[in-house]
Amino acid sequence: MVLGEPQILGQMKQAAKTAERAGTLGTVLHKLFQRTFSVAKEVRSRTDIGTSSVSMAAAAVRIAERIYPSIAEQSVLFVGAGEMIELCAAHFVARSPRHVVFANRTLERGREIAHRFSGEPIALEEVPSVIANHDIIITSTGSPLPLIGKGLIERAIKVRRHRPMLIVDLAVPRDVEPEVSRLNDVFLYTVDDLGRIVKEGMDMRGAAVSAAESIISEGVSDFMRWLSSREAVPAIRALREQAEGVRKIEVERAMRALARGEPPETVLEALSHGLTNKFLHGPTHALHGTQGEDRERLVSMLSRFYLSQRRSR
Repeated sequence: MVLGEPQILGQMKQAAKTAERAGTLGTVLHKLFQRTFSVAKEVRSRTDIGTSSVSMAAAAVRIAERIYPSIAEQSVLFVGAGEMIELCAAHFVARSPRHVVFANRTLERGREIAHRFSGEPIALEEVPSVIANHDIIITSTGSPLPLIGKGLIERAIKVRRHRPMLIVDLAVPRDVEPEVSRLNDVFLYTVDDLGRIVKEGMDMRGAAVSAAESIISEGVSDFMRWLSSREAVPAIRALREQAEGVRKIEVERAMRALARGEPPETVLEALSHGLTNKFLHGPTHALHGTQGEDRERLVSMLSRFYLSQRRSR
């Protein structure tokens, strides 16, 4: 449902691995999956379809990565335990932050989400005493009034000795007083700010669709050519088996001639003539046995075949 997101591709890769382990993948599906993964990688490397944020959670992470050199070095405080907090936690925890804390009005629910994301649960009332310890604060509660005021953040910034603090307020109505945005060393983003980033990301990804479709079309054409070539495999195998049979007969005849003491030059000459006559018997017989348009098509096909042989020498 989200253009450019890799979740479906990940599911396909897992499905291909499962089928391969079960021995049910087969030659054609194996080739199809590998070609699909190759094209997907090409699309992501050659277009902007996966570069911009198209969800609130992804946008919050992108903002954090612009402010801090590495999220892995930061401490993150999540205030609330609803669906939006869960989504954001999944995105941030994937970057392995140094410390993760979940604050919620219901401590039991806080413990549950903290356990899921290997974080520490605290009561909502503890937020004022620990907020200075965190570099990134993500808040989304159902409170009708702001939970985080300007005075609280002013004191936290002093304790932090003006190290930057990112606050992402995803609540409606807001959890953070608007005046907090006026403080130095504080980066406050609201749900409206993230909404604009998501809209820009969707526009950028949409603009990349035509380029992505072109790459996919090339990949489909390439796979279909390979699939068409598979249809000729039985005929090629039959030709090789027939040619191998002719070769064995002529070699055995040559070996018997050598055993009788015939000169090697004579034997080799007879061998080459025998192979040439046998290999040309089929095409020559076909030419003699066709008329009209069928004969013209056969002549054209044989001409292309022997021309390509001369070029490959």
